[in-house]
Amino acid sequence: MDKPAANLSNLAAIDAAHHIHPFSNMHKLNADGTRIIERGEGIYIWDSTGKQYLDAFAGLWCVNVGYGRRSIAEAAYRQMQELPYYNCFFGTTTPPTTLLAEKIAAKAGAKLNHVFFTNSGSEASDTWFRIARVYWKALGYETKTKVIARKNGYHGSTVAGASLGGMTWMHEQGNLPIDGIVHINQPYWYAEGGTLAPAEFGLKVARELEDKIIELGEDNVAAFVAEPIQGAGGVIIPPETYWPEIRRICAKYRILLVADEVICGFGRLGTWFGHQYYDFEPDLAPIAKGLSSGYLPIGGVLVADRVAEVLRDEVGDFYHGYTYSGHPAAAAAALENLRIIEEEGLVERVRDDIGPYFGAALSSLADHPAVGEVQSVGLMGAVQITADKASRRRYEKPDDIGTAVRNHCVANGVIVRATGDRMLFSPPLVIARSEVDQAVAALRAALDWLLQNQGV
Repeated sequence: MDKPAANLSNLAAIDAAHHIHPFSNMHKLNADGTRIIERGEGIYIWDSTGKQYLDAFAGLWCVNVGYGRRSIAEAAYRQMQELPYYNCFFGTTTPPTTLLAEKIAAKAGAKLNHVFFTNSGSEASDTWFRIARVYWKALGYETKTKVIARKNGYHGSTVAGASLGGMTWMHEQGNLPIDGIVHINQPYWYAEGGTLAPAEFGLKVARELEDKIIELGEDNVAAFVAEPIQGAGGVIIPPETYWPEIRRICAKYRILLVADEVICGFGRLGTWFGHQYYDFEPDLAPIAKGLSSGYLPIGGVLVADRVAEVLRDEVGDFYHGYTYSGHPAAAAAALENLRIIEEEGLVERVRDDIGPYFGAALSSLADHPAVGEVQSVGLMGAVQITADKASRRRYEKPDDIGTAVRNHCVANGVIVRATGDRMLFSPPLVIARSEVDQAVAALRAALDWLLQNQGV
């Protein structure tokens, strides 16, 4: 393929002149220069200098089937030739959109038989937020508008999504959160568990939900939202006592349970969805990322039957939607992506084979002097850096430590992510055992480098 008219040596300058990047300090980025990624195949990507990287983070948690799947590109191309776009307004739909809704519902659980399509996980958060409030108003509960979420949770970066998320550094920009959203503590035992055993801590933080419902008044609370496993917050895997207690509390009180499946969905935990791994049934569940493995933008909200029935029978017109809701080309790509996941048995592979292997390989780092905790489920894992194992003491500048370790890995050809001082993994579901070993070895080398340069 011919290179674009602007040769690659000029792209960094063009990027600095015209492109504002997400979640970036543009002054620093422009000074450092942009890494230009040109192509991908399997679990590898290559930059414009020809350097190869093992992508142990699947883009942004999303490239579940790996790069270079020609059949997904061909499915989108065929759809674009036949019908490149039509909307789902005014009583219309397209074949791939409708078939995709059916396919997702078949995997989501007995009571989740409906899908509202969006273009991203952020839009999905805005969508379920509106659905929850409309649902209760239609039933006559005018005051049930508040939503309880978790500190350090992540639900996107739109106004509603960032408000639902519990990251204060996002709230500081834009005068967030908006009214009607409150936060309780996260189940992050390593950093916040104190002297409690993990099981005790799991119950303690789960019961904060009940306390908050009572404080606000059950008649004022519409929903509770949480990721089955917190993703951007640091792959925070809750103690085993956490989700059963959350499920009990939500069943006791008249509120909707929302499982944010944007990261955990479509095989990452060795189940089709995270709520299946933790054995509960949500009322609403935003989805995105692995739905199309990132090949085209698409997201949605799984809607339980009892909620969908109210939207259908009581609400009338639901004044919400997007120009590209259920975009036919994106839906065609997603259908082919799900066919690959299903026919190649990738969910079962994560559950029975590569997931356990990945967990064991990652756990081999637990004996490292700079490692305080290793956690994983399926192909989602975290390694907690510590300055002192016995006391769980962390470095004074955890962000700097994590970034330095991440950069060491990237310099050596393995892409991982750092959230503070937690090193995160979320590789494509097609990763081989030898590639798991390569990724873990790169992190071990980076941790060795940390000891040599920082000490513990």
